[in-house]
Amino acid sequence: MKKSILALAALLFITAPAFAQIGGIEDSVNDVGDTIRAIFPILLGVIFLVGFLFNAGHFFGENADLKKGITRVLVFVLIAGAVVGIFTYLISIVV
Repeated sequence: MKKSILALAALLFITAPAFAQIGGIEDSVNDVGDTIRAIFPILLGVIFLVGFLFNAGHFFGENADLKKGITRVLVFVLIAGAVVGIFTYLISIVV
């Protein structure tokens, strides 16, 4: 009986500092989340611009294929929209 009480007391003293450190981590996580929220729309705009430039060859020039260009742009928009949706969902859960 005495050994179990001693083991319980030792366990409580060992885990107490771990709970005390959680408060400091929360502030840094909020700072990182705010930074990501500020940078993400700019990054997404650059990705859209680069994606359009890569697909612009399908709209102009001798080998213009409007259907192929529109299809590729729509696929790109769907993938980017899924990434934005997943990112928004994860940010709403975490912070």
